[in-house]
Amino acid sequence: MSSSWELILPFLAQIEAEIKDPTVSEIMVNGDGSVFVEREGVVAPLAARIPQQQLLAGVKTIARRLGDDVSDVKPILDSRLEDGSRVAAVLPPAALGGIVLTIRKFSAKHFTLDDLIKRDTLDQPTATLLAAAIRDRRNVLISGGTSTGKTTLLNVLAGFIPPEDRIVVIEDTAEISISAPNLVRFEAKQARPGCDAVTIRHLLKASLRHRPDRIVVGEIRDGAAYDLLQALNTGHGGSMSTVHADTAAGALSRFASLVLESGVQLPFPAIKANIATALNLIVHIDRRPGRRYVSEVLEVRGYDPDRDRYDLAPLYRRDNTERTHA
Repeated sequence: MSSSWELILPFLAQIEAEIKDPTVSEIMVNGDGSVFVEREGVVAPLAARIPQQQLLAGVKTIARRLGDDVSDVKPILDSRLEDGSRVAAVLPPAALGGIVLTIRKFSAKHFTLDDLIKRDTLDQPTATLLAAAIRDRRNVLISGGTSTGKTTLLNVLAGFIPPEDRIVVIEDTAEISISAPNLVRFEAKQARPGCDAVTIRHLLKASLRHRPDRIVVGEIRDGAAYDLLQALNTGHGGSMSTVHADTAAGALSRFASLVLESGVQLPFPAIKANIATALNLIVHIDRRPGRRYVSEVLEVRGYDPDRDRYDLAPLYRRDNTERTHA
């Protein structure tokens, strides 16, 4: 338990057991003081309730401990503890009904491909296919909803990058755990008094000056998609990132929409053609109660502007338990 937790626990005594429980991955406190936890993929309520004044004291302590501030004037907190856990809070008046606090705990466990196979996240043929794709320098986009295990899969696949490759890792919040001899890590920073923000876009542009063989971006959420697209199309094969989407095909649409957020003046078909050139595989992860699993792997083979359609080849599909391989 990090020193940050020890300082905060007196204000969160009702959920101390859950904070210390390694099987709990996320703790959510709603505006009415009710608490929900995610344990091994299942979200369930707790009997505990946290009074608003106590919660406010806890959130303000977390903010101060991390060199930040939160108030009714600055009602949003998004910070990281020393152990890597993420703490997000929203205060009234932005939060209707009371303070909302969400803690996503950092897991020190490093999963392997064998672990994911044992947990039925994917099967051996699909694992072999993805490992080979990384070794063959294919660009992979991992898609899925919140808490589906996108970062876990990215971590595992990054383990198949050859040791001679220079890797640049870029994240909003440091979560990716890669062990490599030639590794550079960049983390975005929010704007603070006297300090400008350092965004994923800034870091992607800067990374190209540091001779990366491969670029790993924790998650694409905005116009940084365009900068990643540029990097992938200029000789950085074998790179990876994640994106929020409901399906593998939907990840392509989402990525194209994010490219537009960059303000780039390109026709939509041109953006799609660039995406088809840059991205080789889309790996989608689904989540059901108590289970996270790879549900689809699509190979992107091109884009037909006349029909406004990607040429996609399904390599793997799973509907809960039924599996189909190409």
